[in-house]
Amino acid sequence: QVQLVESGGGLVQAGGSLRLSCAASGSIFRINVMRWFRQAPGKQRDWVAEITSGGSTNSADSVKGRFTISRDNAKNTVYLQMNSLKPEDTAVYFCFAHSGGRVYWGQGTQVTVSS
Repeated sequence: QVQLVESGGGLVQAGGSLRLSCAASGSIFRINVMRWFRQAPGKQRDWVAEITSGGSTNSADSVKGRFTISRDNAKNTVYLQMNSLKPEDTAVYFCFAHSGGRVYWGQGTQVTVSS
């Protein structure tokens, strides 16, 4: 079992920045990939960014150049640095991990960007 605990969400003005954190704990053997998703009100949950165990990263076109995913292996933590935030980025952000043939989700953290 893997538990994912998120932090860092909040309210920010358009153009501002936030950094989300997702700390993994529990029976961690290997986390193959960690991802961030987001879900805006009335919308589908969409993929935002991912980082593999090897450190490769990728992000959705909607956030490319503004959001950066990174990790701290010693802390089993993945981060999402969000810069140049737009009101369209307002959503609940979810951390995701794939480990041991299972998938795990964080509880979600609210990010609100005011115009």
